[in-house]
Amino acid sequence: MAVAVTTKTAWKLQEIMAHSSNVSSVVLGKGSGRMLATGGDDCRVNIWSVSKPNCIMSLTGHTTPIESLQVNPNEKLIVAGSRSGSIRVWDLEAAKVLRTLPGHKANICSLHFHPFGSFVASGSLDTNIKLWDVRRKGCIFTFKGHTEAVRCLRFSPDGKWVASAADDHTVKLWDLTAGKLMFEFTGHTGPVNVVEFHPNEYLLASGSSDRTVRFWDLEKFQVVSCIEEEATPVRCVLFSPDGCCLYSGFQDSLRVYGWEPERCFDVVLVNWGKVADLSISNNQLIGVSFAQSTVSSFVVDLNRVPKSDSVPQGLIRDDQPLVPPTPTGSSLRRIYDRPSTSCSKPQSRVKHNSESERHSPSSEDDRDEKESKAEIQNQEDYKEIFQPKNAICRTPPRTEPFPAPPEDEPGTAKEAVKPSQAVDVQTSLPKQELPDPVQRPLNPSSTSLSRTEPSVIPAARNEPIGLKASDFLPAVKNQSQTELVDEEAMSQIRKGHETMCVVLTSRHKNLDAVRAVWSTSDIKNSLDSAVAINDLSVVVDLLNIVNQKASLWKLDLCTIVLPQIEKLLQSKYESYVQTGCTSLKLILQRFLPLITDILAAPPSVGVDISREERLHKCKLCYKQLKNISNVVKNKSGLSGRHGSAFRELLLLMAVLD
Repeated sequence: MAVAVTTKTAWKLQEIMAHSSNVSSVVLGKGSGRMLATGGDDCRVNIWSVSKPNCIMSLTGHTTPIESLQVNPNEKLIVAGSRSGSIRVWDLEAAKVLRTLPGHKANICSLHFHPFGSFVASGSLDTNIKLWDVRRKGCIFTFKGHTEAVRCLRFSPDGKWVASAADDHTVKLWDLTAGKLMFEFTGHTGPVNVVEFHPNEYLLASGSSDRTVRFWDLEKFQVVSCIEEEATPVRCVLFSPDGCCLYSGFQDSLRVYGWEPERCFDVVLVNWGKVADLSISNNQLIGVSFAQSTVSSFVVDLNRVPKSDSVPQGLIRDDQPLVPPTPTGSSLRRIYDRPSTSCSKPQSRVKHNSESERHSPSSEDDRDEKESKAEIQNQEDYKEIFQPKNAICRTPPRTEPFPAPPEDEPGTAKEAVKPSQAVDVQTSLPKQELPDPVQRPLNPSSTSLSRTEPSVIPAARNEPIGLKASDFLPAVKNQSQTELVDEEAMSQIRKGHETMCVVLTSRHKNLDAVRAVWSTSDIKNSLDSAVAINDLSVVVDLLNIVNQKASLWKLDLCTIVLPQIEKLLQSKYESYVQTGCTSLKLILQRFLPLITDILAAPPSVGVDISREERLHKCKLCYKQLKNISNVVKNKSGLSGRHGSAFRELLLLMAVLD
C-alpha cells in the first residue's frame, strides 16, 4: 500500500546568478507568473523563464543602473527606468527598443502599464508622476502633489484612475480623464511602499514601512480597516484574482488578510528574505527576492493556504477569476465598469503601429536602436516564448504547477541547487565581458562568502551575524536521543554570554541617565549627555524618538547632532544608517533654507548679540553639512532603497555646492 507523502506548503524553487554586478530590481509577469525580468547595476535588463537557469534575452541601452521594471499585461512589452531618470520600452517579440522616454530629473522609482491602452505611468525621486503614450513617445500629463519619492503606481482595473504611494506617508488617487487629484489618503506614519486595487470592488490596499496594511473605500473615500503591529515593513501586496483576500509579502513570511472585519487568515513562513514581487499561477503564489547579484524564486501552494473563514480549500482556484459574488452587509461596494470594447482591440492597434515603426523608423528611432540592443541568449526558449507558431498561445505557454518537495526532507530545494551552482554561474550570465577570475570568490552563492560577516549588517535578520545557536549546544551523537528541554538549552546558550549581558546592562543604565536628564532639563541637555557617553547606540535610540516630533528640533540641536549623523552614515549597521538619513533629511528640510539665508544676509549695523550667536551656529552647521555632503556623495552610488535615500539627500544638499 502506497504511503501518502506530505509535501511542503512553501519552498525555494531556484537561485540564479542574474547579473555580473548587483541586482537592483526584479519583476514577475502577472499574465503567466512564469516570466521574470531583472535589472542590475550593469545597466542591463535580463529576461528569464521562472525555474530555468539560462537567460533568454539581455536588453541594453541604459547608461545608468536600472531602478524600476514593469511588464505589460500581455507580456509583449517591458519598460525599464534608470537612475538618471531615463525610461526605455522594449518590444520583446521584435527584440528591439520601441521607445525612449526622457523627462524625469531623478531616479525612476515606480512604473506601471495601463490595463488596456498603450500608456505607461512613471513615478520618480523628483516627486512627479508622468503619464506617457508609448505610441506617440510623448508625455501626456504630469501629476504634481507628492513631496517625496513616489514608490509605487497602479492603474485601476477600469483604467480611469491611477493610485500612487510615496515616502511622504500618503496615498493619492488621480483622475486620468480630468487630469487632477481626486483624493489624498492619510493615516500611514511611515513611507508607503506598495498600493494595489481590488480586482472587482472600489477598494484599495496600501502597505507601509510603518508595518501596517490599510484598506481604503474608493466610493466613500475613507479607511475601511487597518491591520497593525506586524513585525516588519510591508514589501508587496497582491489581491487574489477572485478578490477574497489579500496576500502580503513581509520579511520571510506571507500573510493572508481579510478586511471586513480586519483579520489574518494565515501566516506562511517563507525563507525569501526581502521579497520584491508576487504573482499567481496554477493556484501557486510565486515570489522573487534578490541579494547582491543573485535572484531567488519561491513557491507557496495556495491549495494549503486558507483565504477565508468559511470557504473550503480546493474549491476555488486562484488563477481562475470568478464572477464576483453579490456583496452583502457592510461589504456592499461598487464594481468597476470595464470598457465595452475588448482589450484585444487596442493591443492589435498598438501592434499595427509598432509594425509600421519597425519598417520605417525615424532618425531618432535609428539612434535609439543603435544605442539599445536585445541580445538573445537562448534562441530556443526565445522562439518558444516570444514567437510561438500558434498565435493564440501567448507567452509563456501554460505549464503544470511546480512540483512540491516532500515535507520530511527539509532543505531539499537548497541542496538541489548546490551541485549545479558552478554551472548556473557560467550559463546564466549574459554574453558580455566576464568578471576577472580573481573576483570569482565574491559569488554570493559560494560557501566562503556565506561564512564571512557582511560589510553592512542588515536591520532585520533571522540569526545573529557570524553566530549559530547549534554551536553553543552539546553535540548529540544519537539522532534519536531525546531533545534538550528548554531550561537546559537556555543554560547552555547563556554560557560565555556574560560580556553581552554587561554590554546590554550598561546600555540600559546609559539610557536611564539620558532619560533622567530629559525629565529634569530639556532635549538639548539630554542630547549633550548622550553624546558625552560616547555610545552611538544611545544616540540612535534618542534620535529615533526625536525624529518622530519635528517640533523638538532647534538650530542649536543641529550643531550637536550633525557630527553624530556623520558617524551614523558611515556605520556598518543598517539601522544606524537609516536613523542618520532620517535625521539629516529632517534637518535639511527645516533648517538648510534658514542657514543659507542667514549666511547670505548682509552684516548688520551695530551690535546684535543674538544675531551673532545665530550666525555662529549657522556657520558651524554649514561646515558640518559640507563634511557630511562628501559622505553622501560617496554613498549615493549604492543600489536599492539605501542608495535611493542617499541620492535624495544629495538633491537636498545641492545648494551647498
